[in-house]
Amino acid sequence: MTLETITQKIQNKILSAPPINAKVKLDFGDEGCIHVDATQTPPVVSNNDAEADTTLACTIDTFKNIVEGTQDPTMAYMMGKLKIQGSMGLAMKLNAILED
Repeated sequence: MTLETITQKIQNKILSAPPINAKVKLDFGDEGCIHVDATQTPPVVSNNDAEADTTLACTIDTFKNIVEGTQDPTMAYMMGKLKIQGSMGLAMKLNAILED
């Protein structure tokens, strides 16, 4: 799964999700990042490295497994595969959006 594919999936999911009214960054290190600005209507999803209220950092493979349901995000966090900076509550809301 490429960064472009993941960006498109996030775009589709965030448009149909309940509003979260926050900025979230998915940081994949050298492989790039996805920034979701859900303070706007409709939410803006880009690959810009911008400031966010909450940042989720992991590899693209780990994120792909979370989205596909083969990796539990809580276990990924506990095993150190997923790092969260900022609001844990917002990260959990994002998890619910991604699982749908």
